Amino acid sequence: MSVAPEFSRPVLLVRIAAAPFRQEIVADAGERAALARRFGLIALDRLSATVELIRKSGDLYLLHARFEAAFVQECVVTLEPVPGTSAEEFSLLYGPPEVEESAAGAVEDAIAFEPLTRDAIDIGEAVAQEFSLALPPFPRSPDAETGATTSSDVPGPFAALSRLLGRGE
Repeated sequence: MSVAPEFSRPVLLVRIAAAPFRQEIVADAGERAALARRFGLIALDRLSATVELIRKSGDLYLLHARFEAAFVQECVVTLEPVPGTSAEEFSLLYGPPEVEESAAGAVEDAIAFEPLTRDAIDIGEAVAQEFSLALPPFPRSPDAETGATTSSDVPGPFAALSRLLGRGE
């Protein structure tokens, strides 16, 4: 049994014709709370995106999206709230799993390939996944002190050898 995505916005492939399919999506309060739990955030105050799906040759679909988010993470040092924002653009290429190899050469290498397993592309889940990749992995409060020492305070790798040889340090 699979769990439904928190920010699901499926677009049926039959809706993507010769003209690009464009849509603006915004996560509501319940979706933001569920995404915050999923990504270990204190809060997700805003997540919105502008998405464009373009039918390429055959069964290939190109997704271009731009999202903006405002969120609060926990500082890795002090555990205090650290507010953050993110605005990113991304592209994904969708197609049947068996065409992944040939599709990779047909489009820029920087565009990831996603296999199509249904008759729809979930643009909300794509945005949620890309948002999670844009989150700072080690958020720090500006006031956080790590207690780290500078390199001049740390003895070098040969300090013990120097002491044994009587050259001090």
